[in-house]
Amino acid sequence: QVQLVESGGGLVQAGGSLRLSCAASGRTFSSYCMGWFRQAPGKEREFVAGITGTGGMTYYPDSVKGRFTISRDNAKKTVYLQMNSLKPEDTAVYYCAAVISFSTRRVGVRESEYDYWGQGTQVTVSS
Repeated sequence: QVQLVESGGGLVQAGGSLRLSCAASGRTFSSYCMGWFRQAPGKEREFVAGITGTGGMTYYPDSVKGRFTISRDNAKKTVYLQMNSLKPEDTAVYYCAAVISFSTRRVGVRESEYDYWGQGTQVTVSS
């Protein structure tokens, strides 16, 4: 079992940056593949970043590649999402998710692949 708590959301102007954090409970954080998803009003939840347990591999969809960076600090049991060059279309509730995985070559990209979810943090980008 792992509990996830996101923080760092807020209101930012287009072109600005935010860093989201997701703090996890439990003793085996490095065994978890971590992902970030987002959900805008009226839209389905979408994957925005994933990272393997060791942090050796990351994956992003084209919509955020080059602007978002996921990282993790296993000693602090925390995963981060650095978001730069933000656009109004990035406005959404951002969720952290976790699943036990020892894979070093793949991260989950679908909601159904993750077992644990945080409560979400709102990110609003004004134009």
